[in-house]
Amino acid sequence: MFTSQGPSLRELAVQALSSTERGYDLLAPTFDRTPFRTPDRILDACAEALRPYGAFRAGLDVCCGTGAGVEVLLPLCRKRVTGVDFSAGMLDVARANVAAPGAGPAVDWVRADARALPFTGAFDVAVSFGAFGHFLPSERPGLFGQVHRALRPGGLFAFPIGAPQPLTSPWYWAMLGFDAAMRVRNALWRPRFVMYYRTFPLAGVRADLERAGFAVDLLPLEEFGRRDDGSPHWRLVVARRA
Repeated sequence: MFTSQGPSLRELAVQALSSTERGYDLLAPTFDRTPFRTPDRILDACAEALRPYGAFRAGLDVCCGTGAGVEVLLPLCRKRVTGVDFSAGMLDVARANVAAPGAGPAVDWVRADARALPFTGAFDVAVSFGAFGHFLPSERPGLFGQVHRALRPGGLFAFPIGAPQPLTSPWYWAMLGFDAAMRVRNALWRPRFVMYYRTFPLAGVRADLERAGFAVDLLPLEEFGRRDDGSPHWRLVVARRA
């Protein structure tokens, strides 16, 4: 599951017993060599689906981690791309990973909690990849409200979302087991490490986006095929600030 350059089992255990922020500070140097990083195939599909909506002036990568979403935004934005994350370690790696093109948009890195973004009406597009498991369902409305405030009128908030795994899939049981283990860990140990795989269902997410003031479209990412019922395995959620 992990490469020889990735974190050891001991390092992952130390991370899991830390706070969410401290855990990602520790994981940052090897994060890109773990399965936790969003695969390039998903990033590329989302970039292609967003392309017809651009070009944008300024873009924001919410919970940017090591900068993969910033790299998605660079070809789509003319003036500026900003990555925001609460982990100083992840931002350090992002700065080293992402070089702003000479004639392209400027790149900024901001350390901040996504639940208290320091922006108002500053961006035309915001993206986020692989971070929503770090927010409890009760925190979603506030998070979406923060992104809504950071966007200019008409701005877009885009992120991929996968279809639920069927009961027959090993991934269903792996994610169920992981979430159960995290709930036990957080009930018994402080500080909490918030990371769940099954707390971001499409119906609830769409309702919370609409309550935050977004109009929501769903774009199938056909590169990943469709399920037996005809629904896509992956969608890009495109939420527009009215």
